[in-house]
Amino acid sequence: MKRIGILSDTHGHWDDRFADYFKDCDEVWHAGDIGDYGIIERLQETVPVVRAVNGNIDHGMVKRKCKELEIFNVEGVKVLLTHIGGYPGRWAKGMKQLLRDEQIGLMVDGHSHILKVIYDKELHLLHINPGAAGMAGWHKVRTLVKLTIDGEDMRDCEVIELG
Repeated sequence: MKRIGILSDTHGHWDDRFADYFKDCDEVWHAGDIGDYGIIERLQETVPVVRAVNGNIDHGMVKRKCKELEIFNVEGVKVLLTHIGGYPGRWAKGMKQLLRDEQIGLMVDGHSHILKVIYDKELHLLHINPGAAGMAGWHKVRTLVKLTIDGEDMRDCEVIELG
């Protein structure tokens, strides 16, 4: 069983509450638009495993150290982490086929600054966009997500509003 913290679109903004909310997590996943690699380093001080992808505003160290897309397994669930992926019914070009071909069980992305947790009945996968955790953008409420993965069971999805 693993507890996962998920965030996106920090745009270089660190909030000490990230560490507070994620301190009980086994892993934290950042779905891009990190803005400053220092965000990743601070998350690494908080949790044992940090996975991150770059987003469309990222450059420099973030672009060099973080790929555009990651596929990995956690507790028997195949996960795809990216920045721009769309969502059920409106997948980005080529994403639906990739999700199908890779038999993804959990897809996490960012970019829209819109919190979404949607189950795709056609592809049999859970899609999570944690919204935006940073200050840049049009969103009014900054959000984080926490999720428990226990074998193929994904549960205890918690949305955290930072204001």
